[in-house]
Amino acid sequence: MTIRPLDLLDIPIISRYRNDVLTLDSARALTRGHPLGAMGLLAYINPARHLYAAIANGGDSALLGGVIHSRGESFAKLLYLAPSSRLADRQLPSLIEHLASQAGEWNAFHVTAEVDETSDVFPALRMAGFSVYAWQRLWDVSGVGKTESNHDVGWRRAQSFDLPAAQSLHYQIVPPLLHPVEQAPHRIRGFIHSENMKCYASVTSGMYGIVLTPLIHPDENNVSDKIGALVSSLPDRGGRRVYLNVRSYQTWLEPVLEDLGAKASPRQAVMVKHLVRLIQEGQQVRAVPASVNVQPSRISRMDTDE
Repeated sequence: MTIRPLDLLDIPIISRYRNDVLTLDSARALTRGHPLGAMGLLAYINPARHLYAAIANGGDSALLGGVIHSRGESFAKLLYLAPSSRLADRQLPSLIEHLASQAGEWNAFHVTAEVDETSDVFPALRMAGFSVYAWQRLWDVSGVGKTESNHDVGWRRAQSFDLPAAQSLHYQIVPPLLHPVEQAPHRIRGFIHSENMKCYASVTSGMYGIVLTPLIHPDENNVSDKIGALVSSLPDRGGRRVYLNVRSYQTWLEPVLEDLGAKASPRQAVMVKHLVRLIQEGQQVRAVPASVNVQPSRISRMDTDE
């Protein structure tokens, strides 16, 4: 089996698979469209992103896959696998491992993938070293608006000085076991509610849609009104659809969204593969500094009845 980078000669295969693709980055698919469509292929020339695609074997039995990484982030994301009709192929785990190794060259610590919980790709991902660490559901809140009882919008675009408040929310809401994978935001990009700094929503947007990922403290009041106000006050929304990404550690938001009339997508497993980074230039170090005097301990013999 041969695995190589995708090139221009593979365009006929891309065209054949464009309607037979499994997307593994839900936010990107909802905001930027089909990963093998015209807009998806244009992303390969964006210098701000690391984007890599590979093909296994070639010819009629080809398998395709892509991985993406934003500069400065500690994680990469599996972008897609194709064709979705061959997820049980024995060569698929090798292709996934190849994509993960490329992410390691970008100095990513983890690779994530978002998969519908009924998908047939689970065995291949597990064989490639992925495991489930959270669940999520994307809610279509396009029809949700500000209620009459909430006249004060309260939301504003977050500024750099709001970063500590957003990080504090992250540490209070995201379970500590997930912190190595879901790290606190290191740059602000979204909206914050100015009332008491207990509501923050990061934003991913594209020409097809807007995805909001909320961090809302469980003690917050009037959450329904605040979500409606956020959706109705989004600037430059146009006719794009709006989605709210709710992870398993914030499932208490789902009844609120149901009451607002939001529509839920199928539940997805959020999977992660931890990457090992090798230290290429190692050097010996002293276990104890020379300036420190360590006295050896003395252990006396203890007699027992045995």
